[in-house]
Amino acid sequence: MRLLVVLQLLVLLTLANGTPVIAKKILGDRLAWPLDGGLRFVDGRPLLGASKTLRGVVLAVLVTGAGAALIGPGWRIGLLVGALAMAGDLVSSFVKRRLNRPPSSQAMGLDQIPEALLPLLACRPLLALGLLDIAAVVLVFFAGEIVVSKLLYRLHIRDRPY
Repeated sequence: MRLLVVLQLLVLLTLANGTPVIAKKILGDRLAWPLDGGLRFVDGRPLLGASKTLRGVVLAVLVTGAGAALIGPGWRIGLLVGALAMAGDLVSSFVKRRLNRPPSSQAMGLDQIPEALLPLLACRPLLALGLLDIAAVVLVFFAGEIVVSKLLYRLHIRDRPY
């Protein structure tokens, strides 16, 4: 039973984080409105950057909700996972902009951990997740995202190999 929940969560995290990449490949710049509206933070750098779009966030949440309805934990869990995975991704982007990293640049760990950890912590009481479950999912997601990202780059779906 635990293994099924862990696998479902890995699928949902993959949906949440992969949907914006696939949407960009399919839709190009259509409906790709920057989430930060081009605003700059007090340091003069973009708040999030142009690569974080309303389209990506909305589609990630909806696709993850639909995926969760299909594979078992239910659409509410899917919406929660999708929304918090995107929140983690936005936190990562905000931090990377403060570190003067270009949009879509790689920051090992910062790119993977918040977007997996935030939804898992929120789902902990709902799915009776233990700390080992959370650690295992974060670790597998971390490694898997690196491998899948390189594969998507080779398939010309991602613009960068990370």
